[in-house]
Amino acid sequence: MSSSSPPIELPDPQTGVRAAAKDTRTVRFSQITFLLLCLGHFSIDISSSSLSGLQPVLRDRMGITLTEAGLLGGLFVFSSSLMQPVYGWLADRFATRHFTVLSPLFASVSVALFRYASGFYGLLPLVFLAGIGIAAFHPQGTAMAVRGVSEKRGRLMAIFISSGTLGFAVGPSFFAALVTYFGFESLVWSFVPGALFSALLYFYLPPEERAEHAAARPNDWSPMRRVWKPITILFTLVFLRSTIQVTYAQLLPLYLNVERGLSLIAGNYLVSAYLICGAMGGFLGGSLADRFGGRQVILASMLGTVPFMLLFFLTTGWLSAVGLCLGGLILLFTIPVNVLMAQDLVPEQSATVSSLMMGFAWGAAGLIFVPVTGWLSDLFSLQTAMMLLLVFPVLGVFVTLMLPRTIEEQREM
Repeated sequence: MSSSSPPIELPDPQTGVRAAAKDTRTVRFSQITFLLLCLGHFSIDISSSSLSGLQPVLRDRMGITLTEAGLLGGLFVFSSSLMQPVYGWLADRFATRHFTVLSPLFASVSVALFRYASGFYGLLPLVFLAGIGIAAFHPQGTAMAVRGVSEKRGRLMAIFISSGTLGFAVGPSFFAALVTYFGFESLVWSFVPGALFSALLYFYLPPEERAEHAAARPNDWSPMRRVWKPITILFTLVFLRSTIQVTYAQLLPLYLNVERGLSLIAGNYLVSAYLICGAMGGFLGGSLADRFGGRQVILASMLGTVPFMLLFFLTTGWLSAVGLCLGGLILLFTIPVNVLMAQDLVPEQSATVSSLMMGFAWGAAGLIFVPVTGWLSDLFSLQTAMMLLLVFPVLGVFVTLMLPRTIEEQREM
């Protein structure tokens, strides 16, 4: 899989038959490019976890209510996830690497400016801007990560996805340690990792070639319309999973501080452990999908998440922590699986369809359920509100059973 390996035959967008790519349109997989994209994903998702990791300290310093915390989380999800299809369309439309290169810097600078926010209303525009930087990276980065790959795509996509999840896992502990040991004012220096990774991408990431995108025709939606039924089922499954994934990522640090009485550092360490297990789950899910098929992996994830999450909520101590970590591992089995299944259905518009699965579905779920969970928490408790979300994986079991077993069967729906 090195850059010197022979050209990989690509499927024809219309027939699905593999044929050698013509002239300059040959696409090769490069290990260096893949590594750079993984590092960029790691960096951008450190910023993705900034708001959740800082929620307890923002609540103490600025008097933010649980409802306002939910609104900030919902806005962050809107700008960082729900807007991703816009950037996916632009990435398919224009052959430029700037979406990938500049995003880590833009997002990390916006987070660093949280230091100067005067309160809830001062945070609103900064949260929105940070989300823009995060949203711009994901569609193009995801499409580039497996471009030119015909075998073991699940494993490579899992590595790419897991690198971002690992950054998301490190983020809460990074921000908690920074403001705890060096004061809230030191948050202004949190832009340094993003600036470093943007510099690496600027100097070493190869330019996008317009020839690779010439056949994409992003204004032509007929390829996606032809497979609208399986795409709708996949989108629904991502939405159901994301109600837990996004809401817990935003509110778990606050839950552990308010309901369990853990300190900022201790709570975020547990959140990081939960998210690291999620990164491992994404890697395992991609590998399992290569062996057993995506449908089976999705079904196992939906069935296995609920018992372990209930163990987390209904127990305390190490047993509760084990339930949270195993629940997170099984929950995130499906991230690379859903994306790859969607890309296989619409290879002509891989960035756009990736943004639907990774961004729009996450954003739609988060935009609705992060604020609703915050509101219900003010009415009842965070424990009650977060436990109610476990109904969605149960629904996901029945939706998964509607999904055909193979790509060929899905295309014929």
